[in-house]
Amino acid sequence: MFEEYQKETNIKDKTDEDKKIELIMSLIKAKKELNLATKNFETAEEGLVDYYVYQIKASKSKVDFLVNKAKDKGLSLNMIEEIYFKKNQVG
Repeated sequence: MFEEYQKETNIKDKTDEDKKIELIMSLIKAKKELNLATKNFETAEEGLVDYYVYQIKASKSKVDFLVNKAKDKGLSLNMIEEIYFKKNQVG
């Protein structure tokens, strides 16, 4: 019974570089979500305006949080672009 609840010991911790990449990818995804919510708001039917206002506010808060977290980790825009480029290189 005890064995069922033991944590696996071979789980690899993320490196600092992996954490930075994950933060950057989260920031890019959040920014895309914000842009999509803004576009949807602009063409929303009357009944969906409040929904998209909420989505925009939530997405903006998420982007702001992630930007502050990136600043705290010392990431600059050039570093973000470089890491993003490395992550998305073909071959």
